[in-house]
Amino acid sequence: MNKALALICVLALVGCTTKDFSSPGLDPIPGSITYGGQPRTKLTKSPPGSTFPHNFIDEWGQQVDETYMIQPDKSLKIVHREIRPIRFNR
Repeated sequence: MNKALALICVLALVGCTTKDFSSPGLDPIPGSITYGGQPRTKLTKSPPGSTFPHNFIDEWGQQVDETYMIQPDKSLKIVHREIRPIRFNR
């Protein structure tokens, strides 16, 4: 019984610490590189699986930080997005 419980705990922890990039990715929003389709130029020198950031201000004035992953066919997939309100200093 203890071995089964330990195995369940280990599997639960492994599931929490790994990122699954096999999903279709996040839907693009206005300002995303892939909004309106994939870019016309391909990233020919970048290896598949590599990632890069893209930051922009959305239509509501929030800062958006996205991370893109280059796919084997050189298309882009949004694998992470964080949206933060802009703070104005007085």
